[in-house]
Amino acid sequence: MRVRTAVTSLANNLTIHVFNAAANAEGWLIVRFLTFKITKMKTINLKRSLWLAAILLTSLFAGAQTKTASKKAYESESDNMYYRIYKEGGHKIVHVKTEIDDKVYRIEMTDEKLTSLYVSGDKVPESDWSKYNDVINKIREEMKEQEKRDAEQAIRNQEQAKRNAEQAIRNQEQAKRNAEQVLRNQDQAKRNAEQVMRNQDQEKMNAEQAVRNQEQAKRNAEQAVRNQEQEKRNAEQAVRNQEQAKRNEEQARTNEQMMKEITDALVSDKIIPDRSGLHEMKINEFGMSVNGARQPEDVFKKYQAIYKKYNAYFRGSFNYSRDGIIKEN
Repeated sequence: MRVRTAVTSLANNLTIHVFNAAANAEGWLIVRFLTFKITKMKTINLKRSLWLAAILLTSLFAGAQTKTASKKAYESESDNMYYRIYKEGGHKIVHVKTEIDDKVYRIEMTDEKLTSLYVSGDKVPESDWSKYNDVINKIREEMKEQEKRDAEQAIRNQEQAKRNAEQAIRNQEQAKRNAEQVLRNQDQAKRNAEQVMRNQDQEKMNAEQAVRNQEQAKRNAEQAVRNQEQEKRNAEQAVRNQEQAKRNEEQARTNEQMMKEITDALVSDKIIPDRSGLHEMKINEFGMSVNGARQPEDVFKKYQAIYKKYNAYFRGSFNYSRDGIIKEN
């Protein structure tokens, strides 16, 4: 059983909405939609309306709990009229309660035939029913109008229920998409956090590399200075090497001339038979030897003078061998 009740009040206006839905033993869905509207009523009428609403609410709760095997009920209320229609024993039963000119009328009909009439709580004998034909006919007309309005409202309610069901499906689908999006957002947040960590690590490594680059740049600058200094020294050495090569060339020409003169003198002095006969010669402060043979003092003095002519400073000893190597010690 489900029962919904809404009460709206503004100044002397009071509206009570009651919605009830329940299933009977046969599986029929019993729907009751009641609206009590009270506008600028006296206190007694307000009390009567609240009393009527209490009776109807009690009837709704009680009816929802009762299982009747052959009964299908329909209830409606508009302004100050309440009626209930149901089937029982194959007959159509109608209960109506309404207020007209400050009097509460309650009628019961079976298959459209009046079976009882109450006016303000007093039962009216069947013999007096004709006195109330106008009221009864008015009640019947209002019931027909209300049934028409209820039928139209039922169609609107069904259409709204269909729209609500479709919206509920869309809401479920949206909720599913929202849940999936939440998961994607969580995954993305996790990836973002991991990326932040990687970025921080990379920034740290970049900072360390920047320090290393600065240190390397400093070393490179220092090395560039050393390279420039070395290039300067190399250039100076190249100049010296050129000068030394020039001196070596000059010395080689001098030695060649000196050995030619010494060799010619040795041949002339018959110390060696010819120019190819000189294999070794030594001159030092103690004397002179040619091919291992020591020469006399006068020969030593002669050749020492020739040597000094080409070498201003005698360094103590002079050695020559057949391979053309001249060594000075």
